[in-house]
Amino acid sequence: MSKVVLVVGTGTIGEPLIAMLARARTELGIDKLLFYKRTPLLDEKAKVESLCSMGAMLVVTNESMKSRFEDLGHQVYDTFENALINSDVVIDCTPAGNEMKEKYYIPIQDTHPKDRLFIAQGSEKGFGVPYAYGINDEVLDSESPSFIQVVSCNTHNIACLLKSFSDNFSNIVMGDFVCIRRANDVSQRGSFIASPEVGEHSDELWGTHHARDAADLIATVAEPPNLYSSAMKVNSQYMHVIRFSIVVEGALTQDDILKRLGENKMISLTQKTQSGRVFSFGRDHGQYGRIYNHTVIPTVTLQTQGGESSEGHNGTRITGFCFTPQDGNSLISSTAAMLHGIHGDKRNTFDSFFDKMLYDEL
Repeated sequence: MSKVVLVVGTGTIGEPLIAMLARARTELGIDKLLFYKRTPLLDEKAKVESLCSMGAMLVVTNESMKSRFEDLGHQVYDTFENALINSDVVIDCTPAGNEMKEKYYIPIQDTHPKDRLFIAQGSEKGFGVPYAYGINDEVLDSESPSFIQVVSCNTHNIACLLKSFSDNFSNIVMGDFVCIRRANDVSQRGSFIASPEVGEHSDELWGTHHARDAADLIATVAEPPNLYSSAMKVNSQYMHVIRFSIVVEGALTQDDILKRLGENKMISLTQKTQSGRVFSFGRDHGQYGRIYNHTVIPTVTLQTQGGESSEGHNGTRITGFCFTPQDGNSLISSTAAMLHGIHGDKRNTFDSFFDKMLYDEL
């Protein structure tokens, strides 16, 4: 049967996802790749035409909107409603995924029942089962969810760090994370700030939502450890940075730490200490200009301390900095979830596709 995938939105997540899936659609077993754009914009004409030239097909809100897109020279394949009806997987890349769920996705399931999978991004908490590739893949089989929320880029990073020291998270005593966030994406016009801006600790238990989101992700497969996070935003467009302090049970040496991190394919190790240099490497050498590992760790920042921790546990404290490939890890998880939607338990046969996109070292 034909495998049809619909991507909703052409922003900072949607545009690179459509491009990646379009280029790899034969390799990934996608028969039709559709993308929905709500508003025709002259300054985005080239973007739409480029995506179409790769083999993606444009769908628009309705027939009356179709002529406005055609006036810009675009070829419209179908309407959004028909695309929803015919799609096997819908990947929402907008900041309105929960709204779209109530307005379109649930109603289309009621009126045109089908074994569809709907996927939304990290901002859309509550959309569905939290998911990150390589962290909780087993929930795809055990729960067979119809709605999945691919967690945020920093949630990928935090969970990946923790999983490096325990597959089931059982020997993690605690984790404290300071998320130093970029102001905006290089493709975005607004939200830039003139100076560093600190965030509130709005959650008494978790600090900020970053620790809570990581705990919610881990909770799908294990008991989450004690986590706490803080956040601040800096006037940069390159990459998020996380300063972490993780306490694990047992005595671990620096070599032990490096070995465990090196064994996790979702982690890339580097000697680079500037986010601009790491970002530039992805732009110049990464698949489709991106780094898809969940985190990039400058090994020179790693430090271990043994003995009794402030929490009263005998163990090892691991501190350091790491970079978050902000949309790359979300793209790889969205693709993995999509493969589950169109291929089911055969999705693991596509691991080689992901492996060639990951770097052990950069």
